[in-house]
Formats: sequence, structure tokens, C-alpha cells
Amino acid sequence: MIAAPDQQVDAITPHHPGRRALLSFYENTLHDPHTRHRHRGAKTVISVHDAVVLVAAKQCCGMGNANLDIEDLRAFVEVVDIGGVSAAAQRLGVSKSMVSRQLTRLENELGIQLLVRTTRGVYPTEAGSLFRDYAARVSAEIDLAKETILPEGELRGRLRIAAPLSFGPTHLAPVIAQMAQHHPLLQIQTHYSDQVVDLVADGYDCAIRLGYLQESNLVARRVGPLYGKLVASPDYVAKHGSPEKPEDIQAHQALMQGTEPWHFLDGEKVVSVNPRGRFKADNAVALVAAAVAGVGIAYLPDGITDEYVAAGALLPLMTNHPPPPAGIYVVRSPTPYPLRKVRVLTEMLIECFEQQVAAQGPGPVWN
Repeated sequence: MIAAPDQQVDAITPHHPGRRALLSFYENTLHDPHTRHRHRGAKTVISVHDAVVLVAAKQCCGMGNANLDIEDLRAFVEVVDIGGVSAAAQRLGVSKSMVSRQLTRLENELGIQLLVRTTRGVYPTEAGSLFRDYAARVSAEIDLAKETILPEGELRGRLRIAAPLSFGPTHLAPVIAQMAQHHPLLQIQTHYSDQVVDLVADGYDCAIRLGYLQESNLVARRVGPLYGKLVASPDYVAKHGSPEKPEDIQAHQALMQGTEPWHFLDGEKVVSVNPRGRFKADNAVALVAAAVAGVGIAYLPDGITDEYVAAGALLPLMTNHPPPPAGIYVVRSPTPYPLRKVRVLTEMLIECFEQQVAAQGPGPVWN
């Protein structure tokens, strides 16, 4: 039965015959300050939306089927968030049939339909949409509890990382591999792409990002410096000349990832320009290849261009107006309890870059 907005719903007592895992969930939800409810004497009155989940929990306890598996909850959250069983299975690193079994088992345990399966995808029912938030919160609390009680230094579970393709496989992968070596109980999944991902929607625990961060609600920690320069091929400079100051860039073909502004130092002041060009690519390696071919001028990190500059294939431009130092960042969602796995990765990256800076002195990290 789904309660009307003012319909009274009895809370489960500690002596309910079906009391087990969901009993705690049900009672905690009733006393959750975020739940919309009010008390009338011995009764608790909740809204219709909260009642959907609470009645499902009570039905489950009443049938004695409250032995919910935390991995079933995780699978359910992934399927709802990504909108499909196959994609969720790939993200979880398990088979599609296993995820399907987990979903069926969860619905059987609860005694309520959580998902609608069609040929075009999987969609949550009203109860499923509401239950998803509680399932995600329970999963997060279990992860936090495990990290709290585990011996110091021992990590387990899964860590999903989004890393840039341009630098990740060569400069970040060794640190991530070292983390896997130090923590054999930890499952690490790293996705390399120069596209900016949505951490929450795509299910990542953290991302490693380069350059100048845009304003967002994400929590960012700087783990290292990043230096860059403006470059072009000798052939391009011979044909089109070289810009001497930031405003000259408007007269040149710029090689860009999108519509990003370029920043330069003019003494103590930072000057920004909006370049224009006909060649765009979402990968720094592709942009440096275009620069070497003489297509235009490129604004790239030193780690990408240094070998070409050393070989004479690219020339540094506008050296009196270098780009301001950028950064390498670990970003995560703004949760009040950050995962220790993310903190450990962050600390390992900081240590790695500090060692590089100490070994080679001030200058490019990506060498």
C-alpha cells in the first residue's frame, strides 16, 4: 500500500518477525533528518514518496526476506545510473548474466519491482528511483565502514579513475600500477581519455586533470605543477612569421582542442586570448603532430613538445610571454567522507611529482 501525503504509516518495532537487514534501513530512514516526516503522538506520518520505499522495506521484512547482499545493491545502483545491464556489467567488471541475477535476487528479496526492462534499455520504476538513493547511501556507508575498520595501509574494494590519454599511460600509469602492487586486495579500473567525464554520472571515484581547472562543485587537490609553451614548426614560421605578443595570435592558425582560451604572462599580469583555427583535436599528441606538419601554432605542455623542440622539429614562440604555470589535479565529488583509496592515490602522486621536481629542479614535470 502506498501512503497518501497525510496517511499514517506505523514504524517497524524491534520485535517485528521479519526484522533483519532492512529493519535497520527502515528505522534509520524514519529517523533520518532528510526524510520528510512529522510525528503525531506515537505515529509517524511521511510523504507519499518516502512511503514507497518504506512500505517496500516493511513488506520485505514481513516476508522474512531482508537478507540483502551489498553487491546486489551496488549492481542495482550502477544499472540505474548508466541505464543498461551490459554497460553496468562492464563497469563492475563482471558478466551481464551475473548482474541480471543480482537484480532479480534484489527484487525477489524486496518483493517489489524496481526496474522496467525494455529492448531500448532499463528504467527504474517510481519505487526503484527512490530506492536507488538509499541503496547508494548504504553502499557508500559500507565502504566507509570497511575503510575505518581495516588495518592501516590495507585497501580493498574498487577504485575507478578517469585519467588523460595524452599523459596517463606514460606518466600516471606507473604510479597507479605501484598502488595496485602495494594493495593487492584493491581492484583498480582506469579509463584513459582526454574528454572530461562526469564523475557522478559515469561512476568514477576520482579523475586526474591537467591545466587550468574550470569552476565546479568538485573538490580538487593539486598534486604537481605543469608547464607549457607556444610552438610551431620552422616551415610554418618561415611562411607565416612568429607572434611576438599575445594579441598577434589572432593573425595565426591555432591548433586547439575546442574553444578554450590561451593564457600568457605579461610581466605580473595574465593575459587571455581567444585563438582561431581550422584544425581541432581532443588529444595533445594529435595536436603536436599537426604542429610538426606545419598546420599552425600549438599551445601544449612541455612533456609533449620537448623532444620535438630538442630535435629542431618545433620552435618555441613568444618566449617573453610564457603561459602561466598550470597544475596536475586529483578531483573528486564533494562528499563529506572522501574514500581513503582516493587519498592514498593523491598522496602517491604528490610524492612522485615532488621527487621529479627535486631531481630535475624547477621546470617541466613531464620529462
